[in-house]
Amino acid sequence: MSAKDRIRALPCWNGSIEIEPLPGGLSNANFVVTDAVGRHVVRFGQDFPFHHVFREREVMTARAAHAAGFAPAVHYAEPGILVTEFLGARTFLAKDVRANLGRVAALLRSFHREMPKHVSGAGFMFWVFHVIRDYARTLDEGGSRKKGELPRYLALADELERAQKLLPIVFGHNDLLPANILDDGKRLWLIDFEYAGFNTAMFDLAGTASNADLSDEESFAFLTAYFMKEPDSEIRRSHAAMQCTSLLREAMWSMVSELYLDAPGIDYVAYTEENLVRLDAALDSYRTKYGTRS
Repeated sequence: MSAKDRIRALPCWNGSIEIEPLPGGLSNANFVVTDAVGRHVVRFGQDFPFHHVFREREVMTARAAHAAGFAPAVHYAEPGILVTEFLGARTFLAKDVRANLGRVAALLRSFHREMPKHVSGAGFMFWVFHVIRDYARTLDEGGSRKKGELPRYLALADELERAQKLLPIVFGHNDLLPANILDDGKRLWLIDFEYAGFNTAMFDLAGTASNADLSDEESFAFLTAYFMKEPDSEIRRSHAAMQCTSLLREAMWSMVSELYLDAPGIDYVAYTEENLVRLDAALDSYRTKYGTRS
């Protein structure tokens, strides 16, 4: 069946429905569906073991995030399909993150602290350096066009991991693109939990900064708002290193997607190269400030 036929066949609707595509997303198809009750978001997505994505865990996390007050309600779920409340909220752009650093920091601090009270089942750990190493194995076995670069990527991951300051384990979102933050005019929301799991806060803090192109001054303000005190030199170095790591992971995510995904309209090769250019710039800035750590 087509996506629209599958949507019409779902048992969760009240009366006739209207279906509209919802743009955005690099690996999942999304639609807005209107029925007699209101508007809903339908998200299609299968398991992607090569990306450590399992939809049963995503559904559990989405329900937990709603129970904790961070995400829209889950109205229906079956294998490969998730139906959630449509908030009618504005999707953030990078400039919105930069203009709302205090609000975003408060949202993340609360999410990190509150979510462990609501998630259930076997715990999932998202440690980005393991993800990078596993991506390297996947790319090697899949004959990636970047296979010759893998030793350099792995050495870089080791260097950046050594720069991390030990922090407590929290529950992270782990995919903080600006578009995964929504503003309804009164409060902020989070969506898309396919990578969510236990982690340190630094990956979310660095991913937010990297994806929104925060300047050094904005990053300092963001970290100060999150920790509720000015970050020390180790935290600042750790954050800068993790921003490079976030870009390396995003580039390798795209390399793996080149092999195994085929989302309409998405040029994974171009996305890989875009992130490698950004990584080179971030890494040059990081090493100029901090050197390397043996």
